Amino acid sequence: MNMTQLYKRVSLNNILFLTDFSSASEWALPFVREIAQEFGAKVTALHVQMPDALTYMTPDSLLAAIESQQDAALAKMKHVEIRLADIPNHVVVVPGKEVWEVVEAMLQQEQVDLIIVGTRGRTGFSKMLLGSTAEEIFRRSPVPVMTVGPYARVNEQRGARWQRVIFASDFSPESLAAAPYAIFFAEENDAQLTFVHVVEACRHCKKANKNRTTVAEALHQLHVIVPPEAGLWRRPETVVEHGDPAARILALANQTSADLIVLGVRSTSHVLVTSHLEKTIAHRIVVDASCPVLTVRSQMVVASPWGVATQLLGKNRKMGLTAVVR
Repeated sequence: MNMTQLYKRVSLNNILFLTDFSSASEWALPFVREIAQEFGAKVTALHVQMPDALTYMTPDSLLAAIESQQDAALAKMKHVEIRLADIPNHVVVVPGKEVWEVVEAMLQQEQVDLIIVGTRGRTGFSKMLLGSTAEEIFRRSPVPVMTVGPYARVNEQRGARWQRVIFASDFSPESLAAAPYAIFFAEENDAQLTFVHVVEACRHCKKANKNRTTVAEALHQLHVIVPPEAGLWRRPETVVEHGDPAARILALANQTSADLIVLGVRSTSHVLVTSHLEKTIAHRIVVDASCPVLTVRSQMVVASPWGVATQLLGKNRKMGLTAVVR
């Protein structure tokens, strides 16, 4: 399957919005509304009710405590329902011990195309202890996940609009999975699409020209990702940066006032370990980004970006992409 076929398969008919009633969930709601209205999507608002430590400390009244928590959650969910009143929706409160177990069942039940979740962006010791629920979800989810971090707020003048989309690529299969979604959001919003590849410093490399060769290859590959039939009204821009990937991607997003960052994430059999590590690139971007971050897991890839690149090279050169090397 080539990039064009992957691009045509993108659809957003059913959105799953995860809420824990925190300020992080409140930050995410405007984006839920905007995307649902733009694509005519149905929203399922889900809260996973997990008993807290106090509940287990009162075993004699355990059932009553759980019922009380359930009632409180349903009352809070009414607020969410009101915020989504003009959008096809239904709200669900489900008891569970693990968030992902409930989410996984809901994905199939509701035929979800996109998950949206807010995160408080735990770092340091609190993340080591508690992990990141958002990261566990986007590492496991078979559908794209849009994470709204603590610095991603709605622009009061523009609303939750996508005027500039950044697609970060390392030319891995994960990037191929994410590319159609970057193109999709850019096309649907007449947005400026910017491809960025970060060339990491090669500390132990003996070949002096390694970075130069990588830059040339990066420009070559970035130029061939957009299918010719994509209805982009602005010429995509290509940027090659040098340095730390997370830091450079975040800096570019800030410099260009990006509205959305799109990147692929690797599937791993050690999700719980990964979600407790501080140095993952995806986690750093999600935590510090000034805009929402859309992640696409590698399982969705069914073709190699190298083969697609060769296939589309001739056609895409006609688009006149702009290249910037930094």
